[in-house]
Amino acid sequence: MNNQKLMTQIEEVSSELGEPDCRLTEPFLVRDDGTLEPWLVDLTTQNSFMMHSDKILTIVEPNGKLIDKYEGLVK
Repeated sequence: MNNQKLMTQIEEVSSELGEPDCRLTEPFLVRDDGTLEPWLVDLTTQNSFMMHSDKILTIVEPNGKLIDKYEGLVK
């Protein structure tokens, strides 16, 4: 909805009606130049976030190069 591209581990969780139903773990913002930046790094030290699934517009499998960058950052 805000045109941000995130790379994250995502898990659907059970929740009460109206509550967030997806857990994003280790989300990184994918910049136009292909670099990864921790999401919301200026606001919090959390590495897990809850989000409503209706806020997620597209889910894709990233390419190998991006996966390698991501895995190097989260280890």
